[in-house]
Amino acid sequence: MGPDRVTDQNLFLSALARLSTDASDYSEVLPDSFPSAAAEPLPEFQLEPEDAFIVKNRPVQLRCRASPATQIYFKCNGEWVNQNDHVTRESLDQITGLVVREVDISVSRTQVEELFGLEDYWCQCVAWSSAGTTKSRRAYVRIAYLRKNFEQEPLGREVRLEQEVLLQCRPPEGIPPAEVDWLKNEETIDPALDSNFLVTVDHDLIIKQARLSDTANYTCVARNVVAKRRSSTATLIVYVSGGWSSWTEWSECNAKCGRGWQRRTRSCTNPAPLNGGAFCEGPPFQRITCTTLCPVDGGWTEWAKWSACGTECTHWRSRECQAPPPRNGGRHCVGNMMESKNCTEGLCSRSEWGSLEPGAGLAVYAGLVGALLLCGVLLLCVGVLAYRRSCRHLRSDITDSSSALTAAFHPSNYKPPRQDNPHLLHPSAPPDLTATAGSFRGPLFSLQQSAVDGHHKIPMTTSPLLDPLPSLKIKVYNSSTLSSLELPGDGSSADGEILSLKAVGAGPRPDPRDTHGYTLPRDPGNSASATLGCLGGRLSVPSTGVSLLVPPGAIPQGKFYEMYLIINKSPSEGSQTALGPVVSCGPSGMLLSRPVVLTLPHCAQLDSPDWTLTLKTQNHQGDWEEVLTAGEESFSSPCYLQIEEQSCHVLMEQLGTYGLAGRSAPPRAACKRLQLALFAPRAPCLSLDYSLRIYCTQDTPHALKEVLELERSLGGVLLEDPKPLLFKDSYHNLRLSIHDIPHSHWRSKLLAKYQEIPFYHIWSGSQRPLHCAFSLERGSLAVSQLTCKICVRQVEGEGQIFQLRTDIQEVPSTSNRVLHGVGPYAFRLPASIRHKICASLDAPSARGCDWRLLAHSLGFDRYLNYFATKPSPTGVLLDLWEACHQGDADLVSLATALEEMGKSEVLVVMTTEGDC
Repeated sequence: MGPDRVTDQNLFLSALARLSTDASDYSEVLPDSFPSAAAEPLPEFQLEPEDAFIVKNRPVQLRCRASPATQIYFKCNGEWVNQNDHVTRESLDQITGLVVREVDISVSRTQVEELFGLEDYWCQCVAWSSAGTTKSRRAYVRIAYLRKNFEQEPLGREVRLEQEVLLQCRPPEGIPPAEVDWLKNEETIDPALDSNFLVTVDHDLIIKQARLSDTANYTCVARNVVAKRRSSTATLIVYVSGGWSSWTEWSECNAKCGRGWQRRTRSCTNPAPLNGGAFCEGPPFQRITCTTLCPVDGGWTEWAKWSACGTECTHWRSRECQAPPPRNGGRHCVGNMMESKNCTEGLCSRSEWGSLEPGAGLAVYAGLVGALLLCGVLLLCVGVLAYRRSCRHLRSDITDSSSALTAAFHPSNYKPPRQDNPHLLHPSAPPDLTATAGSFRGPLFSLQQSAVDGHHKIPMTTSPLLDPLPSLKIKVYNSSTLSSLELPGDGSSADGEILSLKAVGAGPRPDPRDTHGYTLPRDPGNSASATLGCLGGRLSVPSTGVSLLVPPGAIPQGKFYEMYLIINKSPSEGSQTALGPVVSCGPSGMLLSRPVVLTLPHCAQLDSPDWTLTLKTQNHQGDWEEVLTAGEESFSSPCYLQIEEQSCHVLMEQLGTYGLAGRSAPPRAACKRLQLALFAPRAPCLSLDYSLRIYCTQDTPHALKEVLELERSLGGVLLEDPKPLLFKDSYHNLRLSIHDIPHSHWRSKLLAKYQEIPFYHIWSGSQRPLHCAFSLERGSLAVSQLTCKICVRQVEGEGQIFQLRTDIQEVPSTSNRVLHGVGPYAFRLPASIRHKICASLDAPSARGCDWRLLAHSLGFDRYLNYFATKPSPTGVLLDLWEACHQGDADLVSLATALEEMGKSEVLVVMTTEGDC
C-alpha cells in the first residue's frame, strides 16, 4: 500500500505545479492549504463511507473520518468532488494528540442518473498527511426501487388434513432485494415459534402437516427501504373427509313367523366431514333377509292297543305327543299319555298273590333280593378280570413302541415295510429336481418304479444346491395324470429306506437377523470396508452393483471411521417381495453432516407403474420396519429414493441395514426381471451320466455372482449367456421341460413331461439360488455331441428357449462373459468445479434458473422439498449424480445440463479444469 500512496502524492504535486499558473481558474478545486512536511504517520480511516441507496429524490450523505489527516477529499467515479461540496469538521484526539478530520458530502439522484456506463456510481475518500495518502473503500450509491407486481403470488387451495402444503411467493424485483414475510390472518408467521411452518430460501412457505387451525388467509409481504408490497391473499382450507363409524349389531328379525328383515346402521361421524370435505361413500344402512321359524303345537298320536289283562284285572294303553311334536316354542299336548280300565267288565276275582299269608310273602321277597345281590357280585368279578387283562395289553404296547424308537440303533428290531405298498419311497433311483431351500442337504427321495404307475412318478435330486423346506410339496405332472407328495418337516422316519436326510453343520447358529448382537461377517466377496474421513470416499462390493458414496464433508472435520458395506440374506414379508440384496452399512449410529448415497440393484420391471416400492430397515430387535414408500414422500421423510431402471439410490443420514421390497399396485400385476443360467459338469466327462442344471435367479449382479461362485465350487461351467425372463405376479409356477433329445445316443431319466418351481419360491425373492436338473445318460463313452432344446416359461406367461449344441468333452470359454468390473472409489467431479456450480446455483433465482432447474434436467425432481431443506441443495444433487453415474461418470451429461440452463461461466471452468 505504501508505493500507491507515494505515487498518488507525486501525481497530486505535479498536478499542483501545472495548475499554479492560473490559480484563479482552479480556486474552487484546489484546497486552501497543503499538508506540511512534518513527520507524521500515514492517515488511518476511523470511519469509511458505506453503500447507500437513494430513496425517491432524497440525497444520501457519505461520511469518512481519518487521523492524522491534514486534508480529506472525496473522489467519485474517478473525479474529484468540488471543495465547496465538502463539509469538514476537525477535532483533536485527546489521547494521541493527533488531528482527526471528518468530511461529509451529499450525492443526489441527478448525479447518479447522469452517470453513463455499466458501472454503478461510487465514491471514495482520500486522506493526506505529511507521510502520504490513504484511500478508503469504495462506497456504491444506487437508486432504490421496488416494483409493484409480484413475479409469483400464492394461490388459494383446499387440502386434506395432515397433507403437506406448499405456498409459493416470488417478490417483485427491487434494489436492494426485498425481504419477505408471511402473514397468517394478518399476523406474522415465525417458524421458530411453530415448527410446523418452514420458509425456504426461495421464500416459499411449507406447512409440513396441515391442521384444522391452519385454515386461514395467507399473504406474502415484500419490503425494502423504498416500499412494502403485499401479494393477493391466498385462502387455505383444510378439509376433513368423512369416515364411517362401526356397524351396529343386527336388529332382531321383524317377522315373528316366516320371512322378514334384519337391519344395521352406521353414521358418517368417524370423523364427520368438515370444511367441505367429502361425505362418506356407501349406504348408511344394510338390510338382509331373515326367516323366523313358526311355532308348531304338539299333537297326540293314535292310542296304542290295549295291553294284556293284568293281575289287578286292568289293562293299559298309551299315546305320544309326536303328531306333530312341539317345535319352535309351540305348546305341548294337553291330556294324559296313559289310560287304564277294567279288562273283565267287573267280573275279575282276587289273585293268588293276595291269598298268601303275610309270612310267606316276606320269604318270597327275601329270595328275590338275595338273587339280585348274587348277580351283582358275579358281574363285579367279571369286570375286574377284564380290566386286568386290558392293562397287560397296554404294557405290551408301550414296550413295542420303545423298541420301535430304538430301531435306528438296533436294525434287528426293525420290521421292513411291506413290499406291496406302491407309495413307499426308495433311495436308489437317480435324482432330477429340487426347488426349495432350507437347513438340510443330501439326497431327498425318489419314487419306486412299478409296472403300473411308474410313468406317473418323478425321481428327486440328490444335488446339494438346494435344501428341503420343513414342509415341501413337490408336484410332478404327466400329460394325463397329476400327483403330489409331501415330505415330513421333522426329518424323522421309522424306515431308513423310505427317507434319508443328512444335516449339515452342528451347534447353534446365530440369528441372521441380529446384526447388533455379534460381529457381522466380513466375506471379501460380499463386503467392502475402508477408513474414511472428511474427504469422503466410495465403498463398492465387486460385481454386485452395491456401493456407498460418502461425499466430502459428510464426516466431520478431524474424525475418522472404519466404514463397511455388507450384503446379507434377503427377507420376505407378507405380500411384499424382496427386489434385491439386503445391505448393512455402518458403523450404525455415526453422526453425518450431510446425506450419503447407498446404491442397491433391483429386479423390478418399471416399464409401467405396476409396482409399489418400499424401502425397509431392520431395527435392533431384528424386525423389519417401513422407512419410505416411493411416491409418498413428505417433509418428515428421512430419506430420498431415486429409482433408476436397474438400481435404486437412497439419500440418507442414518446408517443401518436396508432392503428394497415391493408389491403389485392393483389392478395390474407387476413383473420381476429374472435371469436363467444353464450349467453343466466341467469337461472332460468320464461317466455315462450327464446333468444339465438351470438356475432361476433375480436379474441383479449379486444374484448371478452367487450362482457363479456356487457352480465354481461344484465344478460346473456356464454353457450360454444368461437369458432374461419377465415373471408376473400371477400365482403361476415356472415350468421347465427338455425336448428333441437324440434318443439313438441319449436317454432322459426324467419320467414326467416337465418340472415346476413353485411360484412363491421365486416371487418371495428370499430363497437361495433355485434350479432344476435334467439327468441324461449317453449310450457309450464315445458319444460326445449333445443337441437338445430346453424350454422355460411361466404358466400362462412368457418364456425362453435354450438351443443347446455342445461337445461335453470341450470346455466352453465363457468364464469372463458375465463378470463385472469394480466401481471407482474416487469422485469424478473435481472439488473446484463442484464449488463453482454450488456457488452459482444454490442462491434462488427469480427466473428459476437455479438448482431446481438442474434437478429437473438431471431427472431428480420427483420431490424437490427434500433438497430445499439442505444447506446446499446443489451439493446434494451433485452427490446423487456421482452415485447414479459411477460406471460412466463423464462430465458431458452434466455439462449438457448446465449449457441448457445458460450457465456459461460454469462451463468455462469445467472446460479449463475438467476433461469433458
